Amino acid sequence: MSNVLLVTTSPRGGDSVSTKLAAELAARLAKKSGASLVTRDVGAKPLPHIDVDFVVATRSGKTDLSAHEKAALDRGMEIVGEVKAADIIVIGAALINFNATTNLKGWVDHLAIPRQTFQYGASGAEGLVTGKKVYVVTASAGAYGDGPGDYLKPWLTYALGFVGMTDVEFIRVDALAYGPEAVEKSMAAAAARIEAIAA
Repeated sequence: MSNVLLVTTSPRGGDSVSTKLAAELAARLAKKSGASLVTRDVGAKPLPHIDVDFVVATRSGKTDLSAHEKAALDRGMEIVGEVKAADIIVIGAALINFNATTNLKGWVDHLAIPRQTFQYGASGAEGLVTGKKVYVVTASAGAYGDGPGDYLKPWLTYALGFVGMTDVEFIRVDALAYGPEAVEKSMAAAAARIEAIAA
């Protein structure tokens, strides 16, 4: 049986457009393939910022970890385990102040663990999490396209690719503050793409 992982990141919870549409897509993909659906809501339950315990536990090679270091490592490995177990990953990513929320950044920070999701070799970095399909549903009040106002897409594309996830599609809902007509047009385009993916 395949697995779908839904990662939601908006602090607005159920009122978030990115959360609603990502949840819809994930549910439909799971139903379509008879897959199990796992949800990680870092919008409602943010991961803590990484600290010295996390860095020591994941990067120093130390084996006799303190209780705090072990807890930090376990937290990261839980995120890694969810991603490795998934065949499809759907991320709901609100664009706030031109970039990802700190909730999404924290999720990426916990995912990027040396020798677990990436490693360095003679030719540089190698991602270890391969064979995944990732859909990212983004929502923003403004309309930035692929211009400099959207730092989320290039950053997240690079971060996911760094750990091996290169098959990434973005579904963008923008212009949410531009009035009813703009909202209707943007929502309709996103709904049509979700329909096509889940059909």
